[in-house]
Amino acid sequence: MITAFVCGAVVFPGLFCILRKVLKHYFTQWSDADVVCVSERLVSALHASLATAAGVTVVTSCRDTMTDSHWLVNEFVLFGAPYMVYDIFAMYLSHYHTQRVRGQSRPYSSHSLQTMKAFLRKDCMLVLHHLALIFVFMPITLFFRRGLGDFFIGCLYITEFSTPFVSIGKILIQLGLDDSRLHMINGIVVLLSFFVCRILVFPFMYWMYGQQFGIPLHSVAFHLPLHCNVGNLVILAPQVYWFVLLLRKANRLYLRQKRGKGNGNKDRSRTD
Repeated sequence: MITAFVCGAVVFPGLFCILRKVLKHYFTQWSDADVVCVSERLVSALHASLATAAGVTVVTSCRDTMTDSHWLVNEFVLFGAPYMVYDIFAMYLSHYHTQRVRGQSRPYSSHSLQTMKAFLRKDCMLVLHHLALIFVFMPITLFFRRGLGDFFIGCLYITEFSTPFVSIGKILIQLGLDDSRLHMINGIVVLLSFFVCRILVFPFMYWMYGQQFGIPLHSVAFHLPLHCNVGNLVILAPQVYWFVLLLRKANRLYLRQKRGKGNGNKDRSRTD
């Protein structure tokens, strides 16, 4: 178990440092903000891909939703824990360098308590999400489950499936391709994968539990302990919040492209 934790503590920060050096060397025109943002997103995509692969492996291996177990559950929790700590730091660096590039030189001339507060205000939900995974999800998974429910932990791993596409979208924006067809297609994939793997996965878990014990889906919640339902709601709530933000962002992008096409048609009509 310690080996998995140490591997995670080496792999994710190490890869981030390597990517920063490689990108800085090959993309000399990029600012520090570009390099840090793309490096952080690539590492995020890698972690999410590994989590999804682990989740699919666990879910497909468990026939009994309650008692079947798989070694990947505990090992990946330990392997992924250092990533959560690293990613908070990487997000802060990305925020710091981005604000410096935007010309906010006074508060961002050096690292300080003020820059940290600004980062926490901006990414409060993500930071809380990461901390909850470390201080709540990890202890429950390792010590308080009594070896039960590996199937459901695997389902929670699969919620990371949409993250690589979110990362790709931000990298495309960093490359100036936010108005491209590729970015539009990726945005659609983000919405679909996020909705399926981060929201619909919860009724799916309830449905699978009901199938095993012969309980209709609408009655499953009444057969589960209160803390299980509350825990699921606590995890689901931020997913719904982020999905609403994604929908708003997609709507803004659609309206911007629509206005751009309208202006283009007007310009062509004037020249005809």
